[in-house]
Amino acid sequence: MLAKNLISDVIPALKTSDSGTQALHWMELFRVKHLPIVNHQQFLGMISDLDIYDLNNPEEPIGNHRLSLIKPYVEANQHIYEVIEILSRLKLSLVPVLNEESNYMGVVTQDDLTREFANLSAMQHPGGILVLEMNDNDYSLTEISNIVESNNAKVLSLYVSNDAETRKMSVTLKLNTTDITSVIETFNRYSYNVIASYMISKDTDEFYQDRLDEFLNYLNL
Repeated sequence: MLAKNLISDVIPALKTSDSGTQALHWMELFRVKHLPIVNHQQFLGMISDLDIYDLNNPEEPIGNHRLSLIKPYVEANQHIYEVIEILSRLKLSLVPVLNEESNYMGVVTQDDLTREFANLSAMQHPGGILVLEMNDNDYSLTEISNIVESNNAKVLSLYVSNDAETRKMSVTLKLNTTDITSVIETFNRYSYNVIASYMISKDTDEFYQDRLDEFLNYLNL
């Protein structure tokens, strides 16, 4: 998934002739803390709600004020993971997307990323969830996939995280079957440490809600 495929169709861009009051109205309406300023497809920078609160007269056009605008952006063909990284690192509520000619195309919001994260994680598909714990050097995607497929199942999504304290890797697998008993037995036979499993719909829903909450925290919502 690329940035150009995630562009919001509702978030407006500000012009230098728009007032700070108008900008705050749009921020409140669309529940964002930043908006891009664009003149004739030229991206001038991002203004935040805090920037506007600092203006002496928010009723005046924002172009009348000397603003120190930040200019973060992603290019149209950058991957969703790169979009997530810049949003998280700069603590933005949205990020502008520019084309190859550096013309403004639109913005990607945190809400857009949250919805796409749900798609990437195969949340909508029924199936069981397995969580494995291992050392980094024991991780083999090929072997994990072979074990799953040897039990007539398939991996719908895979999520990897590292624990800084234990220095262990956790590998979360979403499978295309709700009965994952035989898969668990095979992992145990191959000496994998299965630290959690979820086969009931209620359990998987709660598990994904926890993961979604982690993702939103990662984006600094």
